[in-house]
Amino acid sequence: MRSSNLVARISFNTFMLALSVFMILPIIYIFNHAFKPYHELFVYPPTFFVKEPNVQNFVELFWVTANSIVPVTRYLFNSVVISGLSVLGVTIVSALCAYPLSKHPFPGKKFIFSTIILMLMFTPEIVQIPRYLVVSELGIMNTYWGHLLPILASPVAVFLLKQFIDQIPDSLIEASKIDGANEVVTFVRIVIPMCMPAIATVAILAFQNSWGNIETSTLFMQDDEMKNFPYFLSTLTNNLANNVARQGAAAVAALIMLIPNLIFFIILQSKVISTMAHSGIK
Repeated sequence: MRSSNLVARISFNTFMLALSVFMILPIIYIFNHAFKPYHELFVYPPTFFVKEPNVQNFVELFWVTANSIVPVTRYLFNSVVISGLSVLGVTIVSALCAYPLSKHPFPGKKFIFSTIILMLMFTPEIVQIPRYLVVSELGIMNTYWGHLLPILASPVAVFLLKQFIDQIPDSLIEASKIDGANEVVTFVRIVIPMCMPAIATVAILAFQNSWGNIETSTLFMQDDEMKNFPYFLSTLTNNLANNVARQGAAAVAALIMLIPNLIFFIILQSKVISTMAHSGIK
């Protein structure tokens, strides 16, 4: 019995290791390609690992766009601002929505939560036209609000936080109110600290969604100065599809897209692991 369990465990671990290597290969390729000099891009047969790394591709990426109408730094600035505000906004809006759905009885509560669950079944493309009409009627085209408003409502974030808040004992909230705390104080000092693992997960999801979001730039931004870095990367890769000499610059842009996601996840990974480990309050 033990030998069969050992074989199964070794087989599973071997499979997961092979899958991990397979998943990480594109990341390693992008890292290597970003630091490859020109002459290594044209080597035949092509090499996977860089032999003489340098930063000329980084210089080229920023130099090529320095004299253009919209430099790459502007796209980066927009993405940083939008991502930071969206993480803050999605977290606050989702928490404020999840708390009453979990701990307060009111008419239509079940219907509202069922509607939120139903929204998880629809792809974003289905609501593109309604979103465009709303953004257009509100007059927030070509503004940061045009980037933020369509992604502030996150059914996944509300569902995750609501399920986590459900596990907070009602007696704890009642004790807080008996001590004289109002709803705001109870929410800020009791609910939020206990939901930090779920909030960290929501923050990561919100950051990934906004940092890699090209939809708002494509649909709601006619002014190039208000578009974000994913839009720039998409345009760059399309223009360089058959240009090997500039593939290094495209790899640098892809690396810039990857690194913030990686750093953000590493910072909050302990909270995410805590969410997956027990998903509740001990």
